[in-house]
Amino acid sequence: MYRPARRLAEIEPFHVVELLTRARQLEAEGRDIIHMEVGEPDFPTPEPIANAAVDAIKQAKTQYTQALGLPELRQAISDFYANRHGATVPASRIAVTSGASGALNLAFACLTDPGSEWLLADPGYPCNRHILRTFEGQPRNIPVGPQTNFQPTPELLRQYWTPATAGLLVASPANPTGTLLSLAEIKALADVCRSHDGHFLVDEIYHGLTYETDAPSACAAGDDIWVINSFSKYFQMTGWRLGWMVIPEAYVRDVEKLAQNLTLCPSTPAQHGALAAFAPETIAILESRRAEFRRRRDFLAPALERIGFRVTARPEGAFYLYCDCSALAEDSFKLAIDLLEKAGVAATPGLDFGSNQPEKHIRFAYTTDIERLAEAAERLARYFGR
Repeated sequence: MYRPARRLAEIEPFHVVELLTRARQLEAEGRDIIHMEVGEPDFPTPEPIANAAVDAIKQAKTQYTQALGLPELRQAISDFYANRHGATVPASRIAVTSGASGALNLAFACLTDPGSEWLLADPGYPCNRHILRTFEGQPRNIPVGPQTNFQPTPELLRQYWTPATAGLLVASPANPTGTLLSLAEIKALADVCRSHDGHFLVDEIYHGLTYETDAPSACAAGDDIWVINSFSKYFQMTGWRLGWMVIPEAYVRDVEKLAQNLTLCPSTPAQHGALAAFAPETIAILESRRAEFRRRRDFLAPALERIGFRVTARPEGAFYLYCDCSALAEDSFKLAIDLLEKAGVAATPGLDFGSNQPEKHIRFAYTTDIERLAEAAERLARYFGR
């Protein structure tokens, strides 16, 4: 008998993962595929982090930790906020989690009642709405575009807020666009949420990967804001599955109870590795890689525009170019499949990011070296006869 829960009907597949699966199949058949679809840095985890984890394993530091993480790691994250952002965040308000996804699971589990609505930017990261639905919440998309830098505004928030709305989730830098919210903009959004007695969650997992300026942390905008971050992107620990969350004081015990039951604790070796993430020698490695990501962005954006793509949001952070492809194709999903099969270039269609004109947009990740990006541009130009 096959009888899944009704919520499964509303949880769509992650199309980029399915495209990746097809790309791997083509590679197994001998095809050369340039991967520009998955949001994962191509750099290995910095050696000091890997060495710290190996040392922990050799020293048998592999047992459960506290549900909210190693106290020394929570303190290191607290110190990082003070040193990098000038924000005071007590270690007692920090939960180390099984990736940023684990943090979002805990936040929605803590704050979402069946049927309550959450406002999300469209386009936005697809798993957010599916995690919300898993906890019986309802995503309510706010269509955003170039006129608002692909970010919600206080005016849009007031327009879309209903009596059923529980809160707002934003991302800065955002996926798929890479756009940022200023501290003033974060404060303005927080004020609207407060005026409606709503919650405010800010996804900061691409912090550190900004290019013209450092992204301000929402931790500086109020102690009542939930802030999610990760060791995956800037710290390049994707497969380690480690993140963290800054929790309003009143909810720390609630999150701790949920963590005890849902995950028990984050990976112990990963946490010991992350203790080396904030060391000066590690930061020096990461900063050199940030400069390389900027070089790639500055190469790829004009190369795509020469072909006929339109970069509608200049990415200030992350490692994506979200492009309007309507001058080249009518359906970005069909285009993504065709580019993979015929040009050997894997990209992510707008369908993954929401219902706001997805057929017009496609995302390219510059998570491969300049030489491969140049080859991708040549393949795309040949495909379109340019």
